[in-house]
Amino acid sequence: MEETFKKLEPQKKVGLIVVLTGNGKGKTTSALGMALRAVGHGLKVCIIHFMKGDMYSGEIDGIKRLAPDIELYLTGKGFCGIYGNPYPYEEHRANAQEAIRLAKNKMLSGIYDILILDEINNAVKLKLVDLSQVLDLINKKPPLLHLILTGRDAHPEVIEKADTVSEIKEVKHAYRKKIEPQKGIDY
Repeated sequence: MEETFKKLEPQKKVGLIVVLTGNGKGKTTSALGMALRAVGHGLKVCIIHFMKGDMYSGEIDGIKRLAPDIELYLTGKGFCGIYGNPYPYEEHRANAQEAIRLAKNKMLSGIYDILILDEINNAVKLKLVDLSQVLDLINKKPPLLHLILTGRDAHPEVIEKADTVSEIKEVKHAYRKKIEPQKGIDY
């Protein structure tokens, strides 16, 4: 039995700037949910991970199943300065600078409807990328492209430029009870 759904169409299409920040779990997951929704509408998505990339996460293979509608680029070397990450700051910065160049190229290519810059807010806070570089991306964003920026500690100037900002607040986390990260939930 085939179902028919009413499909909404905005009278005026606008490319939004969305910021997902805060100390709670779910910023990347929320962005991936938007990517999944976008693919359902036939939109093309590019995801660039600024800091993740040294450890496997189920989203890597999950996204591959949605190719070619979603492209994923793992440019990071993990979280700089935490979890025993062995890479020097200079290497993290070099990778983040390459991710900024990639983001600009992908953003201006005209191929994508959504560009997700995962953990870019953290990258700014850690000075792996400069605030001016992120503001430049925001200012040069094509009018119909949706730009999603995730990560803790979003800079107030980035928040000011955004159309939608969600702050994810931790109320409780299994980690605090010494429960290890679980497949499909935490990674």
